[in-house]
Amino acid sequence: MKSGRVMAIVGAGHAGGRAAQTLREAGWTGGIAMIGAERHLPYERPPLSKGLLTGEREAQQCHLRSQEAWRADHIEHIVGAVQSIDARERTLQLADGRTVAYEALLLATGGHLRRLAIAGAQLDGVVGLRTLDDAAALAPRLSEQARVVVIGGGFIGLEVAASARARGCEVCVVEGAARLLGRCVPAAIAGRVQALHERNGVRIVLNACAQAIARRDDGALAVTLDSGEVLDADTVVVGIGIEPADELARATGLETGLSALPGLQPSSRGIVVNTTLQTSAAGIYAAGDVALFPSRFGAHRIRQETWHNAQTQASVAARNMLGAGEPYREAPWFWSDQYDWQLQVSGEPALGVRTIVRDVPGGAQIHFALDAGGQLVSASGFGQPQGFAKEMRLARMLVEGAAPVDAVSLANPEVKLKSLI
Repeated sequence: MKSGRVMAIVGAGHAGGRAAQTLREAGWTGGIAMIGAERHLPYERPPLSKGLLTGEREAQQCHLRSQEAWRADHIEHIVGAVQSIDARERTLQLADGRTVAYEALLLATGGHLRRLAIAGAQLDGVVGLRTLDDAAALAPRLSEQARVVVIGGGFIGLEVAASARARGCEVCVVEGAARLLGRCVPAAIAGRVQALHERNGVRIVLNACAQAIARRDDGALAVTLDSGEVLDADTVVVGIGIEPADELARATGLETGLSALPGLQPSSRGIVVNTTLQTSAAGIYAAGDVALFPSRFGAHRIRQETWHNAQTQASVAARNMLGAGEPYREAPWFWSDQYDWQLQVSGEPALGVRTIVRDVPGGAQIHFALDAGGQLVSASGFGQPQGFAKEMRLARMLVEGAAPVDAVSLANPEVKLKSLI
């Protein structure tokens, strides 16, 4: 270790904050510099589209730790931007002119909201949801009988729709594809999610794209679809995903998803890392939404925008910054709470060629996906948490264990999942 150099983290979100905390827990006694563009201390994002919008949670409850805890661990939080990285000299140049010399560096830069490229996308009342400040701006707009148009039928869009309905809003979700939730979940489960929203009063419009947004004379917004239909709205929430913030990595010359690497699709984005989450440059790691990492289920690389990914990769990357050489072995996993139902997915459903459906008491289902070789590659479940949550924990263990399973037993609710682990 070079004297006077710090452990540097670019990105002060969930992944960056958890990595800083892990560095201290793992025994690093030197300086830690955590650099992020937001004024807020590190926080978790799942409540942004749920509890913060419904009023059931407050911003401080989203923080990973209190300000006093960060200070007690002598972790410096720098609000600002990094202008450049010198990977050879191991220095960062900050936008305010300061230079930070690092021993090891973690890029936890997250992502940027995708924006609509249509007329009217910049009008007041057309909003996205990525940060605490975004949630604070959106929540007051979800008043009783407010008209809300959500563009995008992915997880964020659907969670916002559920929260808006809980506040008494009129909600319409517009999705460009033929079904909700893209390839994230099996089509049958996506259909059940759609039915849940429609039972709760949400209008779902599929195979439709917004062409323009205009301001009416009465102050309302008018969203024109490619079908010619015009939707009236008081607020338009754009939930069409994020682009990984890999600009700094590309400027530094690190391998990214735009590079021609074996196993990558040309459209892949993110910072390419190996099994230890190290980038193509020695001493530089990446974790969280921006990391493009080796899949457990094949030779390809994947990127995950989930709480679990940020939490677990941050800890492994931090230990590896200290020389642990620990491989990242976690299988993808995420959940989404909508009304009083929960959706969970473990593994990679897109790799499945055969589906085994298991009914769970209470109307829930778990869809197990097997690849061409018969390996269990995912479990996708949808149900009310009581009873379902326990079954999904066991299903997740099966996916993570990568053990051979009997398809007939998976489908038979009389055969306990625990007996298959």
